[in-house]
Amino acid sequence: MKTFNFLLLILLSISSCGKKDETIEPASSDSMYFPSNTSSNWETKAISSLGWNQNGVQPLKDFLIQKNTKSFMILVNGRIVMEEYFNGHTASSTWAWNSAGKTLVATTTGIAQQEGLLNINNKVSDYLGTEWTSMPLPKENLISVRNLLTMTAGNDASKQYVIKQNLTYVADAGARWAYSNIFQKLMDVVAKASNKSFENYFNEKLKNRIGMDGVWNFGTIFTIYQSNTRSMARFGILALNNGKWDNQQIINESFFNESISTSQNINPSYGYLWWLNGKKSFTLPGEQTVNPGFLVPNAPADMYAAMGANDQRIYVIPSKKMVVIRMGDGADPTNSNIAISGFDNELWGKINAFIK
Repeated sequence: MKTFNFLLLILLSISSCGKKDETIEPASSDSMYFPSNTSSNWETKAISSLGWNQNGVQPLKDFLIQKNTKSFMILVNGRIVMEEYFNGHTASSTWAWNSAGKTLVATTTGIAQQEGLLNINNKVSDYLGTEWTSMPLPKENLISVRNLLTMTAGNDASKQYVIKQNLTYVADAGARWAYSNIFQKLMDVVAKASNKSFENYFNEKLKNRIGMDGVWNFGTIFTIYQSNTRSMARFGILALNNGKWDNQQIINESFFNESISTSQNINPSYGYLWWLNGKKSFTLPGEQTVNPGFLVPNAPADMYAAMGANDQRIYVIPSKKMVVIRMGDGADPTNSNIAISGFDNELWGKINAFIK
C-alpha cells in the first residue's frame, strides 16, 4: 500500500508540473445568463471588460435625459452592462409598452399554435365566428390569423377603434400592408382557442415562465401592456435566444424565426409584429410609401425590434449578443405618436460611439 501511495504522489506531481499558478475560473461571462425568476439578483458585466469607449457613457446619458427617457438598459449575454433611471423613475416603476407589446401578443399566439390550439393559416372566423368585421363575408373569410400577425388584413387602418363597424374593407387580405390596431383580434383568437382569458393564458404560458411582472390594460382603442423595465429586458433576452429561456423552449424556435423574418412581400421590414432592420425597404405606420434602405441605418443590420409609440423600445442584436431597452415619454412630442420615429437613428449614433 505504501508503494502504491508513493507512485500516486509521483504521478500527481508530474501531471501538475507547470500548473502551479492555475486557478479555477468561474463560468465564463461570455456564456448566456438568464436572471432568476424568484430573485431580484441580476448579474452585471463591467463596461471595461468589453473594451467599450467609457468616454461615450456621459454623452449617451445626456442624450437620454434630453430625449425624455425614464429608463434605459443595455445587456450583453443577458448581463446588465448599463441600467439607468431618470426623472424619478425607478427599477420598480412601471410604464406602458404601447405597440412594443404587440410582440408579446405574437409570441403568445405562437405558443397557442405549438400547443395545437390554433393554426395561423386558418381563417380568423374559424375562431371568432363569421361577421366579426363589417366586410362582405367573402372578403372577411380571406383573413387568416397570419394576416393579423403581418398587418395584411385589408381593413381600413385609419380607424383605430377595434369595433365591428370600423373593420371595413379596403383590399383583399394579403394584398396590402397597413399598420393598425386590428392585431388586438389575435387576443380574442387565443382566448377562444384556449378557452381562457387572454391574460390568464399569457400569464401561464409566457409571463410567469420568464419571471416578468406587469398587467394588460384592455381598451377599445388600445390594449397596452405595462411593466417595469427589467421585465421588458427579460422578454428581450427570450427574443435574443430565439424563444428559449434557460433550458426551456418557451416558444417554438421555428415560429420565432418566422416572427423575425420578412413576413410578406409588401413591407420587408416587418415580421410577425416585430420590426426588422437591414432590409431593402420599409413602410412606416400610417403610410403606403415604400422607403428604400434600412429602417434604422445607424443600427446593426441584424437588429430586430419591438417598437411602440413615444419611443418604447426593445432592440435585439444577435451579432452582439445584445439587448437594449428604452422606456419613457416621446423623444420628440411632435413626432412620437407612432411606432417609429427619427429617435432610433439618433440613439444608435450615440450607442455606436459608446460600444465601439
